[in-house]
Amino acid sequence: MKKTILLAWLALGIAPAFGQQDAQEAETTAEIAVTAPPSLLERLKVEPVTSMEIGETLHLPGRITLNEHRVARVGPSVTGRVTDITAFIGQSVRQGQHLATITSTELSIAQAAYLKARTQMNLHRLAVERARRLLDADVISRAELTERESQLAEVEVEVRASKDQLAVMGMSENAIRRLSNSGQIDSVIPVTATLSGTVIERKISIGQIVEPADDLFTIADLSEVWVVAEAPEQKAFLVEIGGQAEVQIPALPGQKITGRVIYVADTVNPSTRTVTVRMEVKNPERKIKPEMLATMVIHRPRVSSLNIPAKAVVRTGDHDYVFVQVTEDKFVLTPVSLGPDLGGMRRVIAGLTEGQRIVVDGAFHLNNERIRQELE
Repeated sequence: MKKTILLAWLALGIAPAFGQQDAQEAETTAEIAVTAPPSLLERLKVEPVTSMEIGETLHLPGRITLNEHRVARVGPSVTGRVTDITAFIGQSVRQGQHLATITSTELSIAQAAYLKARTQMNLHRLAVERARRLLDADVISRAELTERESQLAEVEVEVRASKDQLAVMGMSENAIRRLSNSGQIDSVIPVTATLSGTVIERKISIGQIVEPADDLFTIADLSEVWVVAEAPEQKAFLVEIGGQAEVQIPALPGQKITGRVIYVADTVNPSTRTVTVRMEVKNPERKIKPEMLATMVIHRPRVSSLNIPAKAVVRTGDHDYVFVQVTEDKFVLTPVSLGPDLGGMRRVIAGLTEGQRIVVDGAFHLNNERIRQELE
């Protein structure tokens, strides 16, 4: 049939006005009529195109995880030996609470360097004051005063650098002030919690040598957790950031848990062909445990539009078609533009109007009859 149409165009001299690509597109989108024999007509189901409301519910397998924005991994600020531990797994701690004690010779050396720099600074300040008095008495030159002021500035820089190093090592402003006032070196420094929550991991023991790169405690705020699920790439467009979702947890049957979708990955996992989806869930009673299995349920709102059954669609090449009934036994293969499959229905974007009668069951057999008639 397609070849007959093209030959007719050539005979009328129409084809030269189009390029090869235009002719191919015309061949693809041309409406093709087919007559159904009585034996096939009995097997076809024809219904009008109607408007209806269609929603979609996704059930995505997932699991409970920690909220990574509410997790702190606590380590030492200096290299040293553990001499005391006051926090254990399962314990609730507050931000700033003492978790362990470390004795560090590295800290002692840094404190000694700070005290030495402060002593030098005080000596240079006295020298500058004396030089100013001598300059006023015309005993020394302005150049000598400038030199002594320059030496004082260098020492002041060393003091600030030593103080900053002590702060990096974990000494508080009050502790540094006490060191300055007393001049007594203290090699003991605490490991403190940086987040209020529950200690869920501990990697420390008495007498252990630890370094700043070590994670000694893991603290998590379990009042809010994440549900991480995988959406098939064909359904990922249905998930929107900020949308509400439900969680079904087999370990907590009968409980209605809701939350908000906070993340939809921008890439597809090439191994599973899925898109990672994440939602936040409140957990004030701590009943939801990390690593529990869960199902994320996302309900899409129902929208009214023209819809046709997915089984009414015939896929030919890269285009979708449906058979539109024009007489009792005559049907036209009509190109249409459709949305994705939602629960066995597809939304009509273009190509059909409400009330048109189309083949909703048996389109596959009718298309085979069309191909047979074309071959003959």
